[in-house]
Amino acid sequence: MTHGSAGDVPAAARPSGVIVTGPPRAGAKHVEALREYGVATVHEAMGRTGCLGPGLRPVQQDVRIAGTAVTALCWPGDNLMIHAAVEQCAEGDILVVATTSPSTDGMFGELFATALQHRGVRGLVIDAGVRDTAELRAMGFPVWSAAVCAQGTVKATAGSVNVPVVVGGQCIRPGDVILADDDGVMCVPRQSAATAVEAAEARAAKEEATRAAFAGGQLGLDRYGLRETLARLGVRYQPYAEYAGDVRGGAVS
Repeated sequence: MTHGSAGDVPAAARPSGVIVTGPPRAGAKHVEALREYGVATVHEAMGRTGCLGPGLRPVQQDVRIAGTAVTALCWPGDNLMIHAAVEQCAEGDILVVATTSPSTDGMFGELFATALQHRGVRGLVIDAGVRDTAELRAMGFPVWSAAVCAQGTVKATAGSVNVPVVVGGQCIRPGDVILADDDGVMCVPRQSAATAVEAAEARAAKEEATRAAFAGGQLGLDRYGLRETLARLGVRYQPYAEYAGDVRGGAVS
């Protein structure tokens, strides 16, 4: 997983003590529509883009959320700007936290979740550590994190809120759509939300047709035209007896 280092994060997003208020957000109807499709389907529909990588894992199971990003850029081991970001969160948001260099410290826990839940925030995505995971599950506050760690933090260094941040090699801007489920996390740029809904709808319809075909016995080799691909790559079918004879004769290594 690629962390947002000072060299990776856009210059405007580096900690400079700025809290941006009132950024535009993706439309609620598009956010809700995308939630119905989930991370894998939307990721494929958008040309296999937007995935934040395998390093962010849920602390719970069987939960899918979608919301608009409020971003916080913190220094490692310092959660001051998460406190500042809570004030900027509104109903339907997802808080996205990045650090200026890799950190596994437990920067977020049950108390933060309580404050965010009161504001109608749908969950947290953090490229660092969390703690109080049992309490987070019990209260039904979804979290995706890069680590789980009891190590505490300080509140001493200025960062920024609602600026572009980099998580998993993806630039996330305030107001972008964040999708998260058991498969991971992805980001849909705010300006692409309507297009993403159309693409996801088409992808889901295609998957449903394929599901029905497979349930009826059709093979992927035939549905996707892969027999021609195998032939083009020089893959051949060979009866077992012939293959075994080639092995005994040393023709196959």
